[in-house]
Amino acid sequence: MMYSLYQAQQDLLTPMRLFAKGTGAVLRQFDSGRPETFMLRQFTAALELVGSSGITHTRPPFGFTTVMLGNEEVAVEEEAVLSTPFGTLLHFRKDCAVSQPKVLVVAPISGHFATLLRGTVQVLLPDNDVYITDWTNARDVPLSAGRFGLDEFIDHVIRFQEEIGPGGHVLAVCQPAVPVLAAAAVMAEAGNPATPDSMVLMAGPIDTRVKPTQVNRLAQEHEIAWFERNLIETVPWRFQGSGRKVYPGVLQISAFISMNLNRHVTAHQEQYRNLVGGDSELADAHRRFYDEYLAVMDMPAEFYLQTVKSVFQDHDLPLGHMTHHGRPVRPEAITRTRLLTVEGERDDICAVGQTSAALALCANLPAALKHNHVQQGAGHYGVFSGRRWANEVYPIVRRAILGEPFPSRLAS
Repeated sequence: MMYSLYQAQQDLLTPMRLFAKGTGAVLRQFDSGRPETFMLRQFTAALELVGSSGITHTRPPFGFTTVMLGNEEVAVEEEAVLSTPFGTLLHFRKDCAVSQPKVLVVAPISGHFATLLRGTVQVLLPDNDVYITDWTNARDVPLSAGRFGLDEFIDHVIRFQEEIGPGGHVLAVCQPAVPVLAAAAVMAEAGNPATPDSMVLMAGPIDTRVKPTQVNRLAQEHEIAWFERNLIETVPWRFQGSGRKVYPGVLQISAFISMNLNRHVTAHQEQYRNLVGGDSELADAHRRFYDEYLAVMDMPAEFYLQTVKSVFQDHDLPLGHMTHHGRPVRPEAITRTRLLTVEGERDDICAVGQTSAALALCANLPAALKHNHVQQGAGHYGVFSGRRWANEVYPIVRRAILGEPFPSRLAS
């Protein structure tokens, strides 16, 4: 019922937002930049904030068309290599003959589209042959496609890794660190030739008992039945996934915003000043961020509930209780895959120590193949996007992919 009410509200507000955008665009043409049009500039700035305030449910474009390889600019084309109802293995194919490491970037299913990792991919592209898990909005997946839980997530990682082939690498950002580690363990135990050569786990909740954050504590405050009763909704009739149970993306984005409400209010106040003051560079940066941030996707209910219970409440992986289709997941089966864990010093979502717990779980992996890096000054998003990711984290990730030795201070 709540989902239907939310959608009705969105439908009612959409014409107002479109009107605000259109009116602002027309009036902006009469702004000469002189003092006499200052009030007009204030009005158009307010209209833009109103027009861009809505949540969307469509994946924004990645937008990669070219990339620099050395001194040469080469074309980039998005290629859907393998598709299922729940996700696509998307390949950023480059128009070059140079052989590069094949890297699978596993995006989280956490309320945002895979394009949230645009900055991650942008840094990886020049040196690597990059693939990404482009997950489908659950409200667009028909009931006939079946369920999608942790087992199915792991299945997709394995299937995508097999499609990439032997000698590939995998990089998991945030939430998928757990199923990616599980997938690598399952593949290693089965002797799968496509078992990745290296695995990078970035700011992921391997063991949330370590320095619990506010996010971790919230998951512990209620029984799983409470989450199912209060947070799970049914997709309305008008969408392809009508009747499917989901955790709506709008609830997730509302939770994220409420955690840092003052920061978002301040950002919009600054945007108003940018628009009035004519600072187009800062205004464009704000637009790019919120166009992505407010594009949300619904999560399959079974995946969301299983993740809350298995990862955040029962701690199945670190306690040795995790299973895949009923069979134990054994991280100790991993003996050849180089493992790098990356954490942010100021991460308030996944605290330092939660991701590096993976190193101890891979007990039979030689110490020379295991490393941890704590990025100083970085919060959660700074681990995989922005300046610190590009200049300080990625060079270490690159070493893991290439199998190069690490400085001794980075060793676990």
